[in-house]
Amino acid sequence: MNLILLGAPGAGKGTQAELLVKKLSIPAISTGNMLREAMAKGTELGKKAKQYMDEGALVPDELILGIVADRVAQPDCRDGFILDGVPRTLAQAEALEAKGVKIDHVVSIEVDDAEIEGRMTGRRVCSKCGASYHVVANPPKTEGICDSCGSALITRKDDAPETVRRRLKVYHASTEVLKDFYAKLGRLRTVNGSQSIEGANADILEAIGAQV
Repeated sequence: MNLILLGAPGAGKGTQAELLVKKLSIPAISTGNMLREAMAKGTELGKKAKQYMDEGALVPDELILGIVADRVAQPDCRDGFILDGVPRTLAQAEALEAKGVKIDHVVSIEVDDAEIEGRMTGRRVCSKCGASYHVVANPPKTEGICDSCGSALITRKDDAPETVRRRLKVYHASTEVLKDFYAKLGRLRTVNGSQSIEGANADILEAIGAQV
């Protein structure tokens, strides 16, 4: 099953992707994590992406789609995958269709902007593996330490309040048109992201007809 998770920054896409990976046994492809890894390594792609991400802007399509195309061609995606963070624009969605990347369901996780801003101040990510936590909603077992790999948790620069507001503006301007695009294709499913993590996950599984 090939899935796309849509939602504003901080809506819970990363957390839900991690749960779906365990329940559906398919990999999650987070473009954000891949871009941050490229930036940490100082690759040419990473240097280009860093300028855009630091400003809260979208990374250009050619960079994103190049990463995704390489990733979905890997053997572990043979039985399905979850896209987290892409497509973000109509052009990206159309390009994925043109490349023959088959998408079964598109799940939009709905959360109000005011709640998103509140969530961002408590978000922490692993400096090494990219696992996502929240100090209130999804805390690590040990404060400041990743459950998965034991590395330090950090607050990302793009979670700063002014950057969050910019990212939300970009999201509404560019990404929400995707809901219309996928609705017309009969693939859109909407889920309330303001409820508990477990509740949202159960609703996602029901929306995509997964037998877990």
